[in-house]
Amino acid sequence: MSDLLATVPAGGLAPTVPLVLDATDIRVSFPRPGKTPSTVIDGIGLGLERGQVTVLLGESGSGKTVFARAITGLAPPSATVTGSAVFDGVDLVAGSRAQLRALHGDRIGVVPQDPNSSLDPMRQIGAQIAETLLQHRQVATRASAKERAVELLDQVQIREPRRVIRCYPHEVSGGMRQRIAIAIAISCGPELIVADEPSSALDASVGAHVVGLLDDLRHRLHTAILFITHDIGIAARIASQPHDRVAVMLGGQIVELGFAPALLGSPRHDYTRALLAAEPSAGVPRGQLAVVPEAVRSRRDWGPLLEVAPGHAVAAESEFAQ
Repeated sequence: MSDLLATVPAGGLAPTVPLVLDATDIRVSFPRPGKTPSTVIDGIGLGLERGQVTVLLGESGSGKTVFARAITGLAPPSATVTGSAVFDGVDLVAGSRAQLRALHGDRIGVVPQDPNSSLDPMRQIGAQIAETLLQHRQVATRASAKERAVELLDQVQIREPRRVIRCYPHEVSGGMRQRIAIAIAISCGPELIVADEPSSALDASVGAHVVGLLDDLRHRLHTAILFITHDIGIAARIASQPHDRVAVMLGGQIVELGFAPALLGSPRHDYTRALLAAEPSAGVPRGQLAVVPEAVRSRRDWGPLLEVAPGHAVAAESEFAQ
């Protein structure tokens, strides 16, 4: 292995600006009856910068959502999480329930994959937005919360917001429900938005609109976005700026991390190259779509990340790093 390749610390690549969230050496395991715990995230880290999109890219089961939930203090009760994830001096891994409750919905917003999981079917949409505003003391009265709810629905490009705030979730489309979830996530002006496959449950055109909306909001609000997806095309669309980054996950590890244009344009890791080669396109002859080799997909230990170019790191045991 070349001496020119520097091992990347457990916290990820060295940041160039102050971090909104600094996650270091995160490990997540789940109990198994009669067996040793199953480790699903194996000692990885990531730093998130304000105004930057960081995409967690990988196949289903790669650990993307578990990692994102662990570093934002949202891991399920059955999980054992170690390491640290520091947000403005608060470690979200070890923080108290009161500390986490004060941050979630206020300074950290979450856009779920399925908006139905976060919307109460028995309450009007306006009341649900107002609840977040009142809980975090963004407004003083219910009347002002209602007006702010109208403004937020307009901000996420929902027509007739004064009518929509009186609707129940089942009375609007899936695309509108996802935009309402985004409105709730941004209602308090968060410094970090976690978007967990927000377009996967929507048709292609509506999904593209939701991705474009999030991209526009990060520019206007200058917020950091952690965007989870298995879709390479969506990753390229949301990570549209030169300083945006992509972290490729496989088997609970980050195997490649770099600025989006370089990583998606010239991937270095065996898995990333195979993943991009398997992406459907009009230029691929029928019946000749590539697949990720099982030897690559099933490998469990790729070693530490090595910085192979400024801002670009690849797992040590990949072919490129040998």
